[in-house]
Amino acid sequence: MSVKRNQIGREGEDLAQDFLIKNGYKILERNYRNSLGEIDFIAKDKNVTCFVEVKTRSNESKGSPMEAVTFQKQRKISQVSLMYLKNTKTMDKEARFDVVSVLKRPYDEPEIDIVKDAFPLSEPYAY
Repeated sequence: MSVKRNQIGREGEDLAQDFLIKNGYKILERNYRNSLGEIDFIAKDKNVTCFVEVKTRSNESKGSPMEAVTFQKQRKISQVSLMYLKNTKTMDKEARFDVVSVLKRPYDEPEIDIVKDAFPLSEPYAY
């Protein structure tokens, strides 16, 4: 991954964190990692645990940020989130997957959107 891509991703996560907080989320973890992978944010929205994926783009030449959350990415997030819920003994609590899209074009204000409950728990992890 290039340095510029890393920088854009970090800036996008910083913007997403501010956005989430302004919208009432309580950040529990940032860049949470376990042996199965990584989740950008784990947060609470009222009583719901939210696993939040952030996608940042500087333009839409390769598609929108939302389109970058592929089925494979959803599967990986599902795996990591289930391990988190199991390890924190919160499998019985309500949880969902949110996606924050950050479009950060040069010379323009960033466009930040959120899709709550963006995708279901991936098969075969649903039970």
